[in-house]
Amino acid sequence: MESAGGGRNTMSDTLSSHPPVRPPALRTDAAAKPHTAAEIDKLPKKVTASNVNFFYGEHQALHGINLAMPEHHVTALIGPSGCGKSTFLRCLNRMNDMIEGTRVEGTITLDDQDIYRPRTDVVELRKRVGMVFQKSNPFPKSIYENVAYGPRVAGVKRREVLNEIVERCLTQSALFDEVKDRLDTSALQLSGGQQQRLCIARALATDPDVLLMDEPASALDPKSTARVEDLIFELKNTYTIVIVTHNMQQAARVSDQTAFFYEGHLIEVGPTNELFTKPTEKQTEEYITGRFG
Repeated sequence: MESAGGGRNTMSDTLSSHPPVRPPALRTDAAAKPHTAAEIDKLPKKVTASNVNFFYGEHQALHGINLAMPEHHVTALIGPSGCGKSTFLRCLNRMNDMIEGTRVEGTITLDDQDIYRPRTDVVELRKRVGMVFQKSNPFPKSIYENVAYGPRVAGVKRREVLNEIVERCLTQSALFDEVKDRLDTSALQLSGGQQQRLCIARALATDPDVLLMDEPASALDPKSTARVEDLIFELKNTYTIVIVTHNMQQAARVSDQTAFFYEGHLIEVGPTNELFTKPTEKQTEEYITGRFG
């Protein structure tokens, strides 16, 4: 593996050439000029994984992962089921700590601070690195209280402050206009797409630096999926986002950088437009063209 960074990261030092690949449709927003590998390499890095190995008991699920995630950009993790991408995502806010018998080797830094160093405040870490799960999981509380929950736990008590946080986060998640007249109703009455956007608002309420998203639109209809994708594209102006997705069209639409995982290894990483059009590894090409996975 090469050192962590925004450029190519392959399984071997020799890059073989492959026929041109027909890529998924890339996002064409006028302001979304694709980065080159050299440009990504120069960007400030918010999160960096260096030689990360992960074990479930005796089983090694991740092997020597080196990946740097640029600040205010979207990094997509793709690969077949069981390849380690969700395990890696959960390493970034130590969610795997909750699973008995797991262990991590290597280094993961947030703003150049090792998140696995002794005496790390894991609660504070998870405030800074929020997470949105595959299945929307609103609390059985009102819409308002779902968003206010995190700030309340953090000690915010003044109603006017909570009101401001709730409105800001619901607005950021493109939900406020739809629910502003029923904030006291149960969150469970919302549609699936609305519930997922509420979970995004809830994650934003703790004022994170990084937002992790594990298949956030996999259970949604196409219209709701489009809303979530538009939201991701907007949120990267404020947050650093890492998204796991099986949907390569989605990765192509929302991400700046894409990393391809296979059997616990990081096979290749590079600018999304380059990885989908000119992959340097045969496994990457075969995956994105549907030959396996």
